[in-house]
Amino acid sequence: MTGFLARICGQRPWVTVGAWIVLVVIAGLLIQSLFASATTTELVLSGSAESARASQLLEDRLRGPEPLVEIVIVQSDSLTVDAPEFQAKVESVFHEIMALGGETVVFGRNYYQENDVTLVSADRQTTIMEIVLAGTFDEAAVNVEHVIDVVKEADAANDFRVLVGGTASISFETNELSQHDLEQGERFGLPVALIILLVLFGTVIAALLPIGLAVFAIIVALGLTAVIGQVFELVFFVTMMITMIGLAVGIDYSLLIVSRFREEMNKGQDKLEAVERAGDAAGRTVLFSGVTVVIALCGMLIVPASFFQSLAVGAILVVIVALAATLTLLPAVLALLGTGVNRLRIPFVGMGNLESSEANKEGFWEATTRVVTRFPVISIIVIGVPMLVVTFFYFQIETGLNGVDTFPEGAQTREAFFVLEEKFSFGLVNPTEIVIDGNVNDPQVQGAVAKLQETLSNDPRFPIPPILVSNPSGDLALLTLPIPGESSSRANVDAVTDIREQYIPAAFDGVQADVYVGGVTAVAADLFGVVDSYTPIVFAFVLGFSFIVLLLVFRSIVIPVKAVIMNLLSVGTAYGLMVLVFQKGVGTDLLGFQHAEVIDAWIPLFLFTILFGLSMDYHVFLLSRIRERYDQTGSNAEAVSYGLRSTAGIITGAALIMVAVFGAFASGETIINQQVGFGLAVAVLLDATLVRSVLVPASMEVLGRGNWYLPSWLAWMPDLRVEPIEE
Repeated sequence: MTGFLARICGQRPWVTVGAWIVLVVIAGLLIQSLFASATTTELVLSGSAESARASQLLEDRLRGPEPLVEIVIVQSDSLTVDAPEFQAKVESVFHEIMALGGETVVFGRNYYQENDVTLVSADRQTTIMEIVLAGTFDEAAVNVEHVIDVVKEADAANDFRVLVGGTASISFETNELSQHDLEQGERFGLPVALIILLVLFGTVIAALLPIGLAVFAIIVALGLTAVIGQVFELVFFVTMMITMIGLAVGIDYSLLIVSRFREEMNKGQDKLEAVERAGDAAGRTVLFSGVTVVIALCGMLIVPASFFQSLAVGAILVVIVALAATLTLLPAVLALLGTGVNRLRIPFVGMGNLESSEANKEGFWEATTRVVTRFPVISIIVIGVPMLVVTFFYFQIETGLNGVDTFPEGAQTREAFFVLEEKFSFGLVNPTEIVIDGNVNDPQVQGAVAKLQETLSNDPRFPIPPILVSNPSGDLALLTLPIPGESSSRANVDAVTDIREQYIPAAFDGVQADVYVGGVTAVAADLFGVVDSYTPIVFAFVLGFSFIVLLLVFRSIVIPVKAVIMNLLSVGTAYGLMVLVFQKGVGTDLLGFQHAEVIDAWIPLFLFTILFGLSMDYHVFLLSRIRERYDQTGSNAEAVSYGLRSTAGIITGAALIMVAVFGAFASGETIINQQVGFGLAVAVLLDATLVRSVLVPASMEVLGRGNWYLPSWLAWMPDLRVEPIEE
């Protein structure tokens, strides 16, 4: 099928190329007109989550949509709020913000209006203003830029320090930092990938093809995301996901096709025959890899949280588009180029034919295979034991959510966090909301509320007493409780968990009322619960699917068991290294990363689905060649040697490109991108080197013919081999 498709596109190259150009132009227009409204920084869980039910009750029966409050801080090192100069500064900043108009700001208050002492710090050198923004969350996250501009201008004017912090400003700055990291990743990742391709191919034209295809795939995927985002709002990180995965798989897949095309051309075939052969051979591997990655990514769609589903949608879209472009656009371009694919040759570089197994019988990979297969048990111990030791550190992982306090130094909202935390409480920005659904005038309910308030006030984790308000109909009440510290930190989540599981049940035992806890911290707590609940389900889905597919492809029950074990070893080692680097600080300064108290709770599950899909690419590519040779010769040792030397060059090159792309994104300023990029880069590097070059051949040597064992009761299964038998 892939060979036939390649031939059709190769016979009509201009039609195929023209269709893709039109598609890219349409996607560009969609991105320009729709993408801004397709994404959000708001974390949304399914309606069954307790925090979601609390939010909906408040919106329906108390206050409408949640007010988006920004806290503006004015601070002096020498003056107190009693000084006329201090008052003049506060009123000047307040006036400028309120002058932004009703489309940006709907309400504001400051100390000098109401003489509210809660708006002044204990040393009277800091005061805060409460500013309520207009519009929805996403509208406010855009319009808050005007408030930030006023604050920045006021901060630079004289000796006063002026800062702003709040849900909208944190969202705005998160977008700004992510955009910076995205641009930096592209700025470094693309050139490094191009250099690797130039070394691999030795010609400029051949090296540029994978880059161009990846860019096409990213643009089209972003255009599709812009459309989908109009119906299902996607988390902003989807842009980074599409770019990162698009560059990696787009270059990876096209590398396989281009290298196979050049091999066939070197054999003397004409360009259409070479296109068809490349599509038939390497195209099968690409198709299998793409489908495998997509199905593995579907594991994240199972998780009822917009964040996971957004990441899955973005990654799935770009893989599908990259797959389609590789199987249609690339054959058309290769048919147009023919021998021109080798133009602009670079002297002294280029590995030539990456898949030439016979030419490399005395090369590095052949020598490596001989050593590994001669001492297979020692090889497994030397490589496997250290990987297991590193994996052990995964069991010391502390998961959470890295919040505004981990933003890069100099970030406006990060500075505001520390001032608020020192002088007031950052909990004022994102207070926890305890919603009581019941007859507020019932003495039993009132007694339960009073008991809960007393319990909370006696807990040193809640130094600011909760404030109680009720709706006019008397059937809903709200306790607003500011909790010091970063809203999504593990300490705050633990505090909310105690409120839910201990304080509320104790206070409302036997009382006719339903009590829910909402707010940012409660959302984080619900997210942690979702991750804990769905991780086994996702693991079972991905592992089960991988096992079944490998069983069908290789008609062996041993191969899929080993593949699952080795993929888990790669992922586990990557997890352990993340804990060592980010949590324990090993090599943090050397690598330029931030130290973190926690690994973001969503990252391990995300990495697992991504890496399992990507690693299947290399595993199948290697094992399909080994199985092909084994079927021809019946010699396990010869098959392993042939498979490794015939695929090692291209696997190593593809892996280095992925490492370069992921590593470039790991060089960003935000700790989330550092953790994701590092985890992906390390796992791919380990998988394509130590696992594929040492553990796979060593284990296959130990097992011998047992590698291909298939129980007789499974003999009915179809043969779904990926690589066609060479003629």
